[in-house]
Amino acid sequence: MQQTAQRPAGRTTLKVGELAKRTGTTVRTLHYYHEIRLLSPSHHTEAGHRLYSANDIARLQQIKSLQQLGFSLDEIKGLLENPDYSPYEVIEMQIDRLKKQIEVQRWMCGRLEALARQLRSAEQPSTEDLLQMIEVTNMAFSNFTPEQLEKIKKQGELLGEDHIREVEAEWPVLIEKVRVEMDKGTDPSDPNVQAMAHRWMELVREFTGGDPGIQKTLGEAYKQDPSAGGRVDPRMLEYMAYIDKALAASK
Repeated sequence: MQQTAQRPAGRTTLKVGELAKRTGTTVRTLHYYHEIRLLSPSHHTEAGHRLYSANDIARLQQIKSLQQLGFSLDEIKGLLENPDYSPYEVIEMQIDRLKKQIEVQRWMCGRLEALARQLRSAEQPSTEDLLQMIEVTNMAFSNFTPEQLEKIKKQGELLGEDHIREVEAEWPVLIEKVRVEMDKGTDPSDPNVQAMAHRWMELVREFTGGDPGIQKTLGEAYKQDPSAGGRVDPRMLEYMAYIDKALAASK
């Protein structure tokens, strides 16, 4: 465990509350940084209160700057603990990250263009159809990390445009079938419900490429906003719980 000294004579230090106030950081965040050994106070008072030195404050500024560039806390910790750490390395990493984000943005633009073509092919596209198209795209991509979006992009390329359109058309049909059985009170162990549950998971795995992290993010997006999927149905959480019961019954 890192040892910290008492306040040195004649040197400016700040208590945790003072540092939080002057840097726009919460006390809870500073405590967390200490727990994960990202930023530990160099000194303590005789009463045991944490004291942050000028070097600690400079390190906090580096952490905040790297966060603004999009680096995770794990990445920041690795950079700051690297004896060969340099600003040039940070710039190179950020350039690489931005290039990946640009690639993903281009792919997302392609998906929107495909949806727009699909919408134009309808005889009388409504304003509601247009809003659903935009909301589906926003929900699908706003919650994912750049790394997850890159995996989704590659999975989409692997599946192909034609298959993606087929799946997009199948989802609302499947959801409606689930709604009907759930409202009828059909037992989740019913063979028909079981088949729908397994198809549901097949479609999820196709989108996520079997990545549990992406699947978790997708589930959390619906939990935060059940109507996030383009107003598909505000009861989506109920359907998901029903599917979970069916999957559990099949084990």
